[in-house]
Amino acid sequence: MRRIVIDYARSRLYQKRGGAVQHVAFNEAFVASRQMDLDLVALDRALQNLAEIDARKSHVVELRFFAGLSVEETAETLGISTDTVKRDWKFSKHWLLCELSGNAHEQ
Repeated sequence: MRRIVIDYARSRLYQKRGGAVQHVAFNEAFVASRQMDLDLVALDRALQNLAEIDARKSHVVELRFFAGLSVEETAETLGISTDTVKRDWKFSKHWLLCELSGNAHEQ
């Protein structure tokens, strides 16, 4: 699921499809923005960096954020406890926030 979302976000940025031209559709102007596409690409890069540090934490984010699994479903999928998922999720959210905001060294 992560690959599909990231590929879609990247495809929206391709020059062939208008590049940086902002498309505004009726009723969608309040819901969607081009900035979200850029954030998803940055999130993908940050998740790749997190995977290099701790692959399990990266998998927890993928399952919770991209697949929409609950804490219990994530724990069962990865074969770990729900408390471990909660700790990994909490750490990963903070780590990604710092990474995406450019404050990676404040951890």
